[in-house]
This record gives sequence, structure tokens and C-alpha cells, in this order.
Amino acid sequence: MSEMAKNLILWVIIAAVLLSIFQNFKEGPTPPEISYTNFVDEVQNDRVRSVVVQGQLIEGEHHDGTRFITVRPELADNGMMNDLLNHNVNVEGKEPKQRSVWMQLLMAAFPILLIVLIFMFFMRQMQGGAGGGRGGPMSFGKSKAKLLSEDQIKTTFADVAGVDEAKEDVGELVEFLSDPLKFQSLGGRIPRGVLLAGPPGTGKTLLAKAIAGEAHVPFFSISGSDFVEMFVGVGASRVRDMFEQAKKQAPCIIFIDEIDAVGRTRGGGWGGGNDEREQTLNQLLVEMDGFEANDGVIVVAASNRPDVLDQALMRPGRFDRQIYVGLPDIRGREQILKVHVRKVPLDDKVDLHVIARGTPGFSGADLANLINEAALFAARANRRLVTTEEFEKARDKVMMGAERRSMVMSEEEKTNTAYHEAGHAIVGKLVPEHDPIHKVSIIPRGRALGVTQFLPEEDQYSMSKRKLTSQLCSLYGGRIAEELIHGLDGVTTGASNDIERASQLARSMVTRWGLTEKMGPILYGDEESAMPGQASRNFSGATSQLIDEEVRQIIDSSYAQAETLLKENIDILHAMKDTLMEYETIDSEQVDDLMARRKVRPPRDWHDSDIDSSSGGAGASAETPVGEETQDKKDTPIGDPVEGS
Repeated sequence: MSEMAKNLILWVIIAAVLLSIFQNFKEGPTPPEISYTNFVDEVQNDRVRSVVVQGQLIEGEHHDGTRFITVRPELADNGMMNDLLNHNVNVEGKEPKQRSVWMQLLMAAFPILLIVLIFMFFMRQMQGGAGGGRGGPMSFGKSKAKLLSEDQIKTTFADVAGVDEAKEDVGELVEFLSDPLKFQSLGGRIPRGVLLAGPPGTGKTLLAKAIAGEAHVPFFSISGSDFVEMFVGVGASRVRDMFEQAKKQAPCIIFIDEIDAVGRTRGGGWGGGNDEREQTLNQLLVEMDGFEANDGVIVVAASNRPDVLDQALMRPGRFDRQIYVGLPDIRGREQILKVHVRKVPLDDKVDLHVIARGTPGFSGADLANLINEAALFAARANRRLVTTEEFEKARDKVMMGAERRSMVMSEEEKTNTAYHEAGHAIVGKLVPEHDPIHKVSIIPRGRALGVTQFLPEEDQYSMSKRKLTSQLCSLYGGRIAEELIHGLDGVTTGASNDIERASQLARSMVTRWGLTEKMGPILYGDEESAMPGQASRNFSGATSQLIDEEVRQIIDSSYAQAETLLKENIDILHAMKDTLMEYETIDSEQVDDLMARRKVRPPRDWHDSDIDSSSGGAGASAETPVGEETQDKKDTPIGDPVEGS
């Protein structure tokens, strides 16, 4: 039944009820009612002037003008008329009052109407209420996609920065949606599906919304997990319903976020080929490229794991194009910062290029968080502008964790932390091809009691064996410094995180990167194809022993090299410890003074000086692969059997 028919029936019912009420409504006051016995007495006593008889109802008037009513019993009273005439009462008769036709129809149809209305109410409730039929217990098969009309989408390509190549790839989608005849006249066909792949926070969802905003077309948004339910067949029904809605709005865009939740390779689940997720994927495959065409409907999906998607989903005709949205480089980070600072009042000395150089490996979401943290720091300090100092504090908080100044550390613990961080910094300065030092701090942050932060000078996409070996040396610098000062029995559990990272790095050099002569350029074990919690082992026990020996040889060599460097510069170790105890945090310029064995300059005043972008200090950095930043001195209880090993 259409909405117009439902509304017509409702208005007819309302009109009938109102008409019945008006017809039964009597104007003026109602005369008092007397008993029939009193009425007979008053007639016989000549006190009644006239009466009007209407069926059983008798309405009369006394000689003094007062009116009354009474009801005649249904018993036979043949003498009443004679009494009225004998006592000179004017008698007038009226037809008995009957209900109106509308009232009779209403009374006759009322039970049926009541049942119909109750039935309609419960059906609408089961279907999700009057708000569009979503969310009720009978709406399992309805799509949960949210529709944004072209007027609701305000995002454009101007709001997306740092992904120029990706914007170029999706630019022709906008052209097709705006002018499809341009492509169709030459026999061209726009890609039916576009997969946006890349790390989290790089702007995949934002880019999809920008496509719809630029093309001014409707935008359906849904998550991959919204398709899957505990009932088999529900997900497939939702896919069908979503594409049916999209066809009505064509041309339009369907955006499926985290599509790997439903698009994983089939045959790997416990349910074989009959489980809910695989049926949902099968329906999605059919809708994207099946017997019935979906012209004008473009599917844009996003995933952090494109390697786990089913091959049938990735073939041409479904997801014709894969666009990698990676972490931005230094130029991209600067562009992203410019987009996010539009509504942030900045101090004139703030250089976004320098901030971009000092945020290697940051995604767009990380940069937005950085600017928000800087604005919060400025608000807490009651400042009207966000300065470089707030950006430095925000970057340290994002990269190293919030300061824990309320944490009480003994003088002995603080001194040991200072030696530990100084050991990292000195070895990092002396080994070849190591990233420059940005900051050394003994202020507790997160789980760390202290931090030595290294930042690269330029974008890096690969590392040499020499650079990796230097990283191993600097990782062990903190533990070696503790051993030189306190002896082997005085070494603490603070190096547990350093040992873990160094062991993983050395093992990767042997088993994944082929950086040893004895083991050669061979992959030993495939971690990606291994089952969760298990290692994929494709080599013999003898080979495993050789791998362990090579890993141990690399670590022992790096450990010895770092120990030699610290012994030769033991005076600098003591001087850096004293400086850290005095200032708690030192920057690259102060570290250079210590390494040159000259007087250490005081800490930098961010309000009176600009950032030197030519040095390895604040801001002199660029993107770095995983493992470049060194976080030291893990806050671990003494005697922990795992961390202290």
C-alpha cells in the first residue's frame, strides 16, 4: 500500500469521527430529568403546559416556563395520552432519534479498523518504525549504508593533500561522473571499482568523499563489517538492497570501508564455502560484475590489507584499479599541515616546512593530531597564537608519549637513566651512517624512563648493512653504559626493549634481507603466510642452528664495537650525565658541545630564536622507515622474569 493511500484512509477515519461528534453535539443547557411518576403527578395536578414525545423520551414545559425531561418506561401505558388530553396538555410528537449514517458505519467498522491499525502498527515497528524501515527486527536484509546527497558532501580535492598521485588517479572518475558521454562516445568504460590501499590514517576515506564532492553525486557509505551477521544470507541480502538503492540514485558512489572484513580469500574459514561471510562476498562479486549491469554505480573501497583480499574481487571488471595511498613525504606533510592549520592562529615564526621535516613517518591523521595537541598546549598557556614551542611539545607527546613529571624517581634511578641515555647518544654520534640526534631526555614518558630520539636528515626508503649495524650499536649503548659504570651486577632491566628490538633487527638481517655471507640471500621463514602465533619454518634444524650463530655473531660484534667507543669516550659519558641531571632534556646542539668537549650552551628559548633547519636538531628530519627512532629505558619492575632477561 502506497503512502498516499495510507494517508487517505487515515483522513477519512478522522473526518468520520469528527462528523459524528458534531452531529451528536447539543447546544444549550440540558433540562433537569424527573422520574416518570413525578411527571404523571404533575400532569394530573395541571402543572404541565406542553410535552414533546420522541420515542421513549418526553421533554416538557411547566406553566411557569421551566423545562424538564423524563423517560417513559417500555411498559404499556394506554392511559397516558388520555391524561395529557384531559388536563389540556399540548402534545407534540417527533420521529425517534437515529444515529447518522457515518456513525453507523463507524460503529460497524470500528472493530475491523482497530484490528487493521494494530496490525499496521506492529508491522511498521517490526520493519524499523516510520524512520525509513531501518533497524527493526524484520530489517535484517536491509542495507545499512548511509546516503549522503550531493548537497550534504562539502569535501573537495582542496581538502585532500599529500596524495597527489592518488588524486590524479581518481580524477578521471570525477570527469566520468560529471560528463559520462565524453568517455562513452569513444567506447571507453570507467572502472567499476577502485581499491584504495595503504596504511591507516593516510586519507583513504577522505579521498573517497572528495570524489563524490567534486562530482556532485550521491555517496553511499558503509563498513565491511556491516554486511556480516550471525544469520546466513543476511549479508547477501544487504548487498542486493544496497545496489538496488544505488541504481535508483545513479550515477553515484558506493564507499565500502575496511572491505577486508568481508572480502577475504574464500576457503580459509571454519565454515568452508557455506558460511555467511563467503556468501556475502559471492553476492558482492555478482553485483559488481554479474549478469545484470550496474551502470553509473562506482564502488570505491578502502583496506589496510589488500594482500588478503580474494583474487576474484581484485580482477579487472570488479576492482579494475588499485591506488596506493601511502605515507606522505616531506612535501606532502607540509601540504597536509597547511590544510589543517587553516583555522589555527599561528605565530609568525612557525615554519611548517621545518615541522614537516621533523615529523618523519607521520600520516595525515597523525599530523592533524599534532596540530590539535599544539593548539591545546597553547590554550592551556593562555596564549592567543600557537608558537613553535607548542609544536615541539606536541611532537614529543605524539612520538614519545606524555611526560610523567608526577612520577617520583630516586636520585640513584635518575642517575642511572642519565648514563643509559647518554650511552645511546654517544654511540649514535660516533658510528657511521647513523641518523642525527634530535633530543635526549630523562623525563619519563609513557612506559619509558628516558628517551633518546634520532631523526633522519632526508627521506629514506632503504637501509644499508652499515646503517643497520650502527643501529645495533646504538641500541646496546645504554646497557653498555650501565655496565661500565655499575659493573655487570649493576645492570638493570631498563634495556629490555633495546634488547628486543636489536634481536629482531639482527635476525631480520640474517633471515629476510640476506646481509650475511654464510646464510646468503635466502628467505628463511615466511611470517606473512604463517598461522597466528606460529612461525612458518621451511628449513632444517641444522640451518636453524646456523641462523642462531649468525645472529649471535652480529650482536656480539656490534656490542663489542659500542663498548669500545664508550670506553674511549668515558669522559664524555660522565659529562653528558651531569648535563642531563642539570637540564633533564638536551638538544642536538648541546650534544655537539659535549662531543667536542666544550662548554655546554644553555637550553634553547623557542620564543627568542628560530629553528635551524640546516642542522640535525629540531625540525631537521624527514621520513624514515620503521625502526629509526630509539625509545629507551622501558619502565619495567626490577626482577621481571620476561623484561629483565
